[in-house]
Order: sequence, then C-alpha cells, then structure tokens
Amino acid sequence: MSVSPNSEVRLLGKSEIVRGILADIDCAARSGAKVLITGETGVGKEVVARLIHQRSARAAGKLVTVNCAGLPDSLLESELFGHVRGSFTGAYRDKPGLLEMAPNGTVFLDEVGEMSARMQVVLLRFLETGEIQRIGADRSHTRVNVRLITATNRDLPKEIAAGTFREDLFFRLNVIRMTIPPLRERIEDVPLLFEHYLAYYCEQHHVERPEITQAALDVLLGYRWPGNIRELRNVAERIALKSIGQVLRPADLPSELLRPAPQVAPGAAAAAALAHSAQVEEMTQRMLRHGESFWSAVYPVFMARDLTRADLRRIVEIGLESTNGNYRLLVALYNMPNEDYKRFLGFLRKHNCHLPFQRFRTIPLRAGSGTVHRAPVAAAG
Repeated sequence: MSVSPNSEVRLLGKSEIVRGILADIDCAARSGAKVLITGETGVGKEVVARLIHQRSARAAGKLVTVNCAGLPDSLLESELFGHVRGSFTGAYRDKPGLLEMAPNGTVFLDEVGEMSARMQVVLLRFLETGEIQRIGADRSHTRVNVRLITATNRDLPKEIAAGTFREDLFFRLNVIRMTIPPLRERIEDVPLLFEHYLAYYCEQHHVERPEITQAALDVLLGYRWPGNIRELRNVAERIALKSIGQVLRPADLPSELLRPAPQVAPGAAAAAALAHSAQVEEMTQRMLRHGESFWSAVYPVFMARDLTRADLRRIVEIGLESTNGNYRLLVALYNMPNEDYKRFLGFLRKHNCHLPFQRFRTIPLRAGSGTVHRAPVAAAG
C-alpha cells in the first residue's frame, strides 16, 4: 500500500487504443464517479488510476493505493479503516486508516476481485454510508470525502455467477468502466515502450544504451508479451544489466522471446481442462501418497495463479470426501500440523474455497474400514 505524491505519470503509446484510453481518462477525470478498471496483469491499470487522479479536481489531494491481494482480512480492514487502542493484540494506540489520510483525494483499490466475502461486505457498507468505523469502535468515527477507483484482472461477472463476488458491490463499483487491452492488441506501441524503458535502465545502471537492430525489433514485435508492459519493462532491464555493447541483436534477447508462439489447435479448451484436471490429480497424489504438505504442494502454485479457484475447490473436495466432511481430519490428511487448522480455514475462506462440510457427511464408514474414520460427527467442520 502507499500514499503517493503527485509525481508525473505518463501513458506511453501512439496506437489508436492508447489514444482511446487517454480520452477515457479525461472523461473519467471530469467527474467524481467511481471507476472500475479491468485488464490483464501488467497492462498498466495503476498508471491509468494515477492519471485519472492527477487530471481530476482532486489532484491537490492524496492518492492512496492499496493492494487487496497482498493483505489478510484483519490487516486490510485495519489499514483501510483504522483501529482503536486495545482492539486486538498489538493495538497499543488509536490508528487512523488510509481512507482518513486522503480527505478530498482518491483511494485506489488494486486487485479488488481478491477480496474475501467478509471484506466485500465491509467495503459495501462504507460505500453506502461514507462513514469510517475503526476496528474495535462501537460507533462510526467520521465521514470521509474520497473518490474510489478499483481495479481487477478477474472477470467479475463470471465471479458473480460463481458466487465469489457480490453483485451489489459490483454495481456500486461499476459506474465508469475502463478496460485496458493487453499489449499484444497494440503491438505497434512495443518499439516506443521498449526504447523508453531501455534508455531508462541504461541510465539507471550507468551503461551505454545499445542501438536496436531491425532484426531484434522484429523479434519484439512478433512476441505475444503474456506479462504485458510489466514483462517488457523487465526484459529491458535485463538487457541493460547484461551491458551487451553498442548493438542489440536477436541473439542478445532473452531466449523466451525467440521461441515460436504456441499454435492453438481445435479443442484447446478441452485440452486445457484436461491439463488442469491432471494437475489437480498430481498435486493430490503428492499429498496423499508422498506425504507432501498442502503448503508446499498447492499453496505456492495457487498464489502464483497457476491454479484456479475451481482447481483448489476440487482439491478440498477430494479431501473432504475422504474425511467425511471433517476439516480437522483434512488438515492431517494433507500433512499439515494440527495448529494450522485455523490458518487453513482462513486461507480457504479468504479465497472463497471453503466448502460446506454437511454435504460430505452422508456416507458413514464402519470403524476400522480404513485409515480415516468417517462416522458422522456433530462438531462444525
């Protein structure tokens, strides 16, 4: 999270798409309405948010930026709304939230699609009243006048259909909608962007800026840039750090840029689904047969977004089928220590992957029929 000064921000590009984005930014800046910015990771959603703020009537105020994916619920709520002394362990004094630190300014919530169901309710309440209630307080502390800009790389209508994002919150946020296309859809901007970042990093690292050959430029134009501008920027810095000399040739580019783009064959969607199914099976077997912990087999892959929520729910479902809906037994089944029970449930709830235990408790096993006893129990999962 950050509270940023009004440093200069630019949106680089000469394509028709960039000109359209700049026009949309000017339109959004003329009002104080909420803005929802969508697009893939790395396309520049935060840059767009900063430009809207800087060109708006609130430019003299602060811009507060919060990444909703990087904080657990309790910390995210405390950072946004503040807390009172004694409200939890470590709360030694009253602390104002970031929303109070941007009066007449702008709050930018990045990755809002990652918010848990509980935090969605908290945010919705704030949007309806404009009132700040610090954690531990029994009444509202103050009202704030801030503009809200949010961003996500998720398809929120699909998340609503899946029950992981509140429809009423979506309607609150989706007043002005801006979609930032991926870099592969404005490939004519690649030379300008690459030249800019290469010059910047060569200056930062005190190395000579190389001249880009047409052959190297053709490689850059032919690459699909799945990581968008963020990936292009990182490539430019890697080249600057190599200090390759006066001329940049294709051989000087990272090897992944030189590989041919994969061809999408008929039935690719079905093949992708099979691949995900195989990935889920492989991870589950690593835990069940090879003793690997959930935290090492599944958690890092999910957090890197190489595993979908549907995949994670399937992994949880497989475990609950084996434990007759008992989450405590599931913790042991997936090789986590008993003290990780609350951490595991908190993780699942945060990402809306906590499944109701009741539907797994319909087929009791006889005692001694397996390593896990699945007789119905009365305790909550």
